[in-house]
Amino acid sequence: MSSPLATQPLSQAADLDGFWMPFTANRQFKARPRMLQSAEGLFYTDVQGREILDGTAGLWCCNAGHGRREIAEAVSRQISQMDFAPTFQMGHPLPFELAERLAEIAPAGLNRAFFTNSGSESVDTALKIALAYHRARGEGSRRLLIGRELGYHGVGFGGISVGGIANNRRAYTTLPNVDHLPHTLDLQRNAFTRGLPAHGAEQAEHLERLVTLHGAENIAAVIVEPMSGSAGVILPPVGYLQRLREITRRHGILLIFDEVITGFGRVGAAFAAQRWGVTPDMMTIAKGLTNGAIPMGAVLLEETLQDALMHGPQNQIELFHGYTYSGHPVAAAAALATLDIYQRDGLLTRAAELEDYWQQALHGLAGLPNVIDIRSTGLVGAVHLASRDNAPGTRGYEVFESCFWDGLMVRCTGDIIALSPPLTIERQHVDRIIETLGRAIQRTS
Repeated sequence: MSSPLATQPLSQAADLDGFWMPFTANRQFKARPRMLQSAEGLFYTDVQGREILDGTAGLWCCNAGHGRREIAEAVSRQISQMDFAPTFQMGHPLPFELAERLAEIAPAGLNRAFFTNSGSESVDTALKIALAYHRARGEGSRRLLIGRELGYHGVGFGGISVGGIANNRRAYTTLPNVDHLPHTLDLQRNAFTRGLPAHGAEQAEHLERLVTLHGAENIAAVIVEPMSGSAGVILPPVGYLQRLREITRRHGILLIFDEVITGFGRVGAAFAAQRWGVTPDMMTIAKGLTNGAIPMGAVLLEETLQDALMHGPQNQIELFHGYTYSGHPVAAAAALATLDIYQRDGLLTRAAELEDYWQQALHGLAGLPNVIDIRSTGLVGAVHLASRDNAPGTRGYEVFESCFWDGLMVRCTGDIIALSPPLTIERQHVDRIIETLGRAIQRTS
């Protein structure tokens, strides 16, 4: 028998007290809940039966849209055949097959996969691999990790340490031996740019200053998002990622791209590394890997990094790290079915095909009240609103809430409205997103 809460609108806070919601103002939410009950294609349906156009692909993850029967059937078959199998000193075929499939679409050379359960775990795994790699090569002094201001790398202690969003860090103890590059958001020079901004590649030169300060022999890795998603769609200036690659390679520093958001077609190629022509040493992925259906993540890496640890007695564990659910059979089945959909439907490049229409429509919001910047690439975009005096974030939240009750789900990051619709979107849905968002901005003072 289903719970009455599954079918009836929830309005009383007492009904909702048990679940401490993540990254949510719980008291605010529970005063007026936004409850989703089902999803199909590009739309959610809430508990009141209202249709909500998904302008965010869930949480940057449902790239192929919702309710994909192929994924559900693959999960059902696998869970009936074998619900779980350990990958500590044991194995089953699916993660090996999945690793091979990922290597086929990854940037050339990233042909090894270490499986995790989330983007946060992927980041911490990549950081640990970087430290272990240098130690195995006799360069154990390379302990320093470099992130970037406004970067988001999940919520593990490693991720918040290299991350650069203050609210994710200030209440916790962070790791030592961490430094940060400056962010690349430059509203003065780059506002209302379509695609990659022209100004700011010189920000990569700060890495040379950190090398001078700390010594290259002490730096293990630099980790950046090719596009900073959670900070509000901050795009890399033209030439910036290439310059980071040049500097890290010259000094023997590993370069890690966090592609948890940008992976699987979001910016117009399978990965941002390919769209923007820069291959890192490691790449963290999750979200779109299973189309959001089952939690799963991975680190994709060059085989030379793994080979560096493959020495000593054959029965010796080379990397003392892993998760109970690394390569979980049901998650792997979901991922394989997802990759089939991406390939069959051409979704890994569809964002590039729709990019011009998307950008033209989104930038049509320029000139509306309080809009101070619009940023876009592939099928991702942001509308940056001016903050109210002494009340940052309130205008963005009001636009977000107004959109929801008007039938559109967007994401607010402070006073930035972020958009990342499923890659299956059609032009009429783009028009509906822009029309609804425009109304919300106009009615918000």
